Amino acid sequence: MDVPLGFGAELRRLREGSGMTLEYLSRKVNYSKGHLSKVERGDKRPTEVLARRCDALFRTGGRLRRLLDTPKSTDAGRLQGRREMLVTGVGSLVAATMPGRGGSPCVDDARLPPIALLQDQLQQMRMLGQTSPPTALLVPLRAQVATVTRMAAHSSGSNRAGLLALVARFAEYTGWMAQEAGDVAGALGWTAQAVDLAQAGGDEDLADYALVRRALIALYSNKAHETVALVQQAQKGSVPPRIRGLATQRAAQGHALAGAERACLNELDRARELLAHDDALSHGPILGPTNLVDPVSMVTGWCLHDLGRHREAAELLDRECLHIPRHAVRTRIRYGFRRALAHSASGEIERSCEVARELLTFVDLAPSATVRADVRQLDRELGRSRSHSAVRELRPALAHAMSSS
Repeated sequence: MDVPLGFGAELRRLREGSGMTLEYLSRKVNYSKGHLSKVERGDKRPTEVLARRCDALFRTGGRLRRLLDTPKSTDAGRLQGRREMLVTGVGSLVAATMPGRGGSPCVDDARLPPIALLQDQLQQMRMLGQTSPPTALLVPLRAQVATVTRMAAHSSGSNRAGLLALVARFAEYTGWMAQEAGDVAGALGWTAQAVDLAQAGGDEDLADYALVRRALIALYSNKAHETVALVQQAQKGSVPPRIRGLATQRAAQGHALAGAERACLNELDRARELLAHDDALSHGPILGPTNLVDPVSMVTGWCLHDLGRHREAAELLDRECLHIPRHAVRTRIRYGFRRALAHSASGEIERSCEVARELLTFVDLAPSATVRADVRQLDRELGRSRSHSAVRELRPALAHAMSSS
């Protein structure tokens, strides 16, 4: 069995050094005494969830979590190469269709739809994405990217630049829907194309925001250190405050996943300060989430759960989820399952099942590959209380949510 060397021995050393019995540790981390005994002996592989909870309990700064990691070649040079590939893009549609490069000549800009109308269409697509399967949106989104790119190629001057900047936002959102559909390669490809289109239109900001999107993919793959490293470029002073704030939030999530509590909380403080100066509303379509009243508080709840401070996370997420608009179904599901996880991990089984039961009625409206990861974790968490009547009633619906597309 591939068990990390030293994990079990280190856990036992920490437990005995704190004067804890296995039974007491079992109650604190919500794992059975038998399971923990096997982990300490090296007979059972510890999970990341267990490692994070023990790190939080013993205040190790993420040492147990790091014992799970195998060496990975995540050096700065490789990450910089990835950024350069994002910025360069692959097979730009723009280069193939621009006048003077084999494309058609410019036409009268007055014959093109106004940019404001296309911005409204993008907003409508984003609203549909809250209550629609991502696969249903990918076809019209791809068609819209192709259509607006052709419009830009046949336009001129400032109108062309505006269209290119706008179609880049369409492409970026297409990448998000691809990720929600479980197509990671497609998500990366559309994000790279969005950067290409934005730079052709003179919008340099999207290249930095693309790193925030890439970091989200790393976060959902449980790659804590890569999550942090990817957003470092987007945290520089020359980047607009909103993008820097979103990048700093993502860094906090990466630190939380690694068990680095102090670094996480410091980044959250920085993110709050940066987003307090956000002037994104004056610069066209907004990058990043738009349905959270206080995104930093919501992300703080997310981080506290990963840091093992489950009761605090549950209280904060309970409060913040009340402010999510009713129409934002996908957002409600995403953060709602984090609430359910936090309640379950803090031993509030009935409350966890109550929260999850309400959410499961909406999962078919907005299926999500990223949310399914939290549903699977919740199923494993509640599985340790499988004799509880609320858990027995809920698990068939959880099984359906895990298999939904």
